[in-house]
Amino acid sequence: MTHELTASRLASASSNANASAGWWRDAVIYQVYVRSFADSDGDGIGDLQGVRARLPHLARLGVDAVWLTPFYVSPQADGGYDVADYRAVDPLFGDLSDADELVRAAHALGLRVIVDVVPNHTSDRHAWFRDALAHPASEARARYHFRPGRGPGGEQPPNDWESVFGGPAWTRTPDGEWYLHLFAPEQPDLNWEHPEVAEEFASVLRFWLDLGVDGFRIDVAHGMVKAPGMPDIGRGAQATLIGTEPLPFFDQDGVHAIHRSWRRLLDSYEGPRIGVAEAWAPTSERLALYVRPDELHQAFNFRFLNCPWDTRAMRTVIDESLAATASVGAPTTWVLSNHDVVRHVTRYGGGAQGLSRARAAALLMLALPGSAYLYQGEELGLPEVADLPDAVRQDPAFLRSAGQDGLRDGCRIPLPWSGEEPPYGFGPADTWLPQPRDWAPLSVAAQTGDPHSTLELYRAALELRRALPGLGSPDAGPLTWLPSPEGVLLFTRPGFACTLNSRSEPLELASPGRPVLSSAPVETDGRTVLLPPDACTWWAL
Repeated sequence: MTHELTASRLASASSNANASAGWWRDAVIYQVYVRSFADSDGDGIGDLQGVRARLPHLARLGVDAVWLTPFYVSPQADGGYDVADYRAVDPLFGDLSDADELVRAAHALGLRVIVDVVPNHTSDRHAWFRDALAHPASEARARYHFRPGRGPGGEQPPNDWESVFGGPAWTRTPDGEWYLHLFAPEQPDLNWEHPEVAEEFASVLRFWLDLGVDGFRIDVAHGMVKAPGMPDIGRGAQATLIGTEPLPFFDQDGVHAIHRSWRRLLDSYEGPRIGVAEAWAPTSERLALYVRPDELHQAFNFRFLNCPWDTRAMRTVIDESLAATASVGAPTTWVLSNHDVVRHVTRYGGGAQGLSRARAAALLMLALPGSAYLYQGEELGLPEVADLPDAVRQDPAFLRSAGQDGLRDGCRIPLPWSGEEPPYGFGPADTWLPQPRDWAPLSVAAQTGDPHSTLELYRAALELRRALPGLGSPDAGPLTWLPSPEGVLLFTRPGFACTLNSRSEPLELASPGRPVLSSAPVETDGRTVLLPPDACTWWAL
């Protein structure tokens, strides 16, 4: 059997994720990369009206909330994460009325809406930065990090910090000063020690909360505060140190005062409204600081995303993640892919093996206590597109590294909805990034109704997740590991068990219970079970 049993056939059902109090604690939240989700106007780029038209797909999938990537006015130097106006919709994606209608339509379908906020940096086209460039000696520069250079004539950057996208983290202006940008030069970092910065972002949050959004995903939530004096790091390849070692430009203690102030703001609204940190920290314990009771509600668990296909490593990450968040009374989050990383079908080996492992990893993730994040297209089993021509790539990491990077474009290919050839129902015209010509079997239409498809696996998993109290909810009881052979994970929660066989061959063991869902066909006589390779199975106890 694969996924023959549905929640409607279970004797008792309980909805875990939709309780208004603490709805985020076990919610499944779906990331929409707006420009690649659905195109309504034929320009080849996804937009807000396209998202609104496809909301029924998300409701049928069974998610609880939608997270929208930036749709604000932007020159699009970094896919909208270079914001020029935080209170306006870029004409590329629609207008403010489209945003309002999308939020209302989502709420009518029982979906909450989370939007991105980008507080670490603005666009270089933002009015503040244009003012700073135009008036070198003015207070306007204090909103950013402008510094004199080092060496003769100030020709060297103020320190040795490197951009995450490659090259120095400093750019020199015509008047001789340098400004800090931890990402692209078009994304100057804000100085959060300036009171106007905090005031402005509190106003921005209120603007969108008043429009009705249910929360914010906070981009680079670990980056707004820099170490005093901005000291040198003393070594290169700094991007490889993010999330593994302390760095003077990330995860400074001062960011927590900002998040506490935002929590107070969020709590002043009915809802509840939530804050989600995109935060990289060297340890699980450091990450847990972002979700203390008076700070944010969630933080992305990138250690789980980066975990290899290895059961020992998986168990270690799961245990350490649960222990760290439990120490502050917060739920854990789980995520496998997003718009910045190679899709996990490809990370797990690609082809049939990568898809088998990706399906199994999805069931493992959705069985764990806490909240899960899905990235658009993973419910279709989409792989990374690694053979894009250089001429069509738009990732600034690719452009700044002379073609040595650019993996983010490959996970941002517009979705296939229906049809036998591109654009697969994405819109009426060609797509901004080209879709593979062999994606027809992966479309939503092609997979709908096929009980063995990845899409139907996700739909069944989310339906069961609502019906079995031991699935997802961090409050349903402890996760208990049971003895298992090498390469196998076996754990139980109240009324539920989960097995993951990471081996490349089937394995026989005692049946933990009654199988209710599996990522691959399972053979059992009620006493023993033959676990298929690279597969995960859920059991009712």
